[in-house]
Amino acid sequence: MDNSNTSTPSTPAVAGTNRMSRGLALLFAIAGGTAVANLYWAQPLLDFMADDLHASHAVAGWLVTATQIGYAAGALLLVPLGDVLDRRRFIPGLMLCAAVALIACALAPSIGVFLVAITLLGLTTVSGQLLTPLAGDLADDTHRGQVVGTVVSGLLIGILVSRTISGLIADAAGWRAIYVVAAAAAVVFALLLRRAIPQLPPKAHLPYPRLLLSVWQVIRQERTVRWTLALGATAFGVFTMFWTALTFLLSAEPFSYSVSVIGLFGLIGLVGALAAQRAGRLHDRGWSLPATGWGWAAIVVSFVVAAIGERSVVLIIVAIVLLDIAVQGVNILNQTRLFAIAPGARSRLNTAFVTCNFVGGAIGSAAASALWSAGGWTAVSLTGAVLGCAALLMWALGCRGPLHDQRNG
Repeated sequence: MDNSNTSTPSTPAVAGTNRMSRGLALLFAIAGGTAVANLYWAQPLLDFMADDLHASHAVAGWLVTATQIGYAAGALLLVPLGDVLDRRRFIPGLMLCAAVALIACALAPSIGVFLVAITLLGLTTVSGQLLTPLAGDLADDTHRGQVVGTVVSGLLIGILVSRTISGLIADAAGWRAIYVVAAAAAVVFALLLRRAIPQLPPKAHLPYPRLLLSVWQVIRQERTVRWTLALGATAFGVFTMFWTALTFLLSAEPFSYSVSVIGLFGLIGLVGALAAQRAGRLHDRGWSLPATGWGWAAIVVSFVVAAIGERSVVLIIVAIVLLDIAVQGVNILNQTRLFAIAPGARSRLNTAFVTCNFVGGAIGSAAASALWSAGGWTAVSLTGAVLGCAALLMWALGCRGPLHDQRNG
């Protein structure tokens, strides 16, 4: 790929210098996790919000959808700017904008105002998706996988614990309090990152329309990108399909768990997120493609265990841990592999990655409801296993060429 229009002469020097300390990687992970958690504060509180704002539960359900739509728009329209703007200013600036949106959510007098505010929150809370490629830029080639794995794990942990934190704060001080607390956290992390992010030159000098167009040019010109995006979207699709259907399973007989108990199952996923953090080191050692194959094999096994354990909470927990380790590991390896392809276009590659994952996740959530109606947990588990086998076949074919890029080792 010709990078003449996507990177400056200084890019190789930046990429080859390790400017990521362990403390800075941890700061990126916590700040990114806090930002992405903004997408999920409302999810367990919809009933409370609907009652307080005198709205129907059906209308309140649009709050989650509106946040996701805003986030998708932010990933598509704002994340590419990370390649052309000063990220030392841009990322903290976005966090301050998110803080304003969070305060607007906390003060919303009606469901209509809340819908507008939460859409703007989704749009502005994409800083985690800018911190990930920035971490890839600051790390050297021998540590990039480990650093990216740390930051991505922070984002995943933010997603997993957000629902639990939201419920605890809402029980203690009402649903509006979570948005006030989140706004304060956004301001604090904006100030910390403004001081911590080193000064870096822009990696590209492109007008905004050409910048957005270049996202699709990268996808079109690099077949490794296309194959990796397809595998990433499939992984995120089966992941969301499993977690969406799991709520149906645990709500029904023989479990009949309450909403609060079901929410605790998300914390089990922390084991997977923490274990998968080490997946980036496999990339650093040149094992990215073999480890991806192992990950897909584990995904297939997890769905088989889930099918067998339809009435066993122990087997369901085993399936959750195995699926989370595998999917998050594959996700980290995919993302790190993409960042090695075009160092001057990492923010744009991350835009493509996040957007494709979002599409795959949306399809997975919709499929979960349809499959549950058609055949219950068995239909969901078998579909997940079949998709895992299809992805494993795609991986095997890709290893013969499309996924094997010299920059990925």
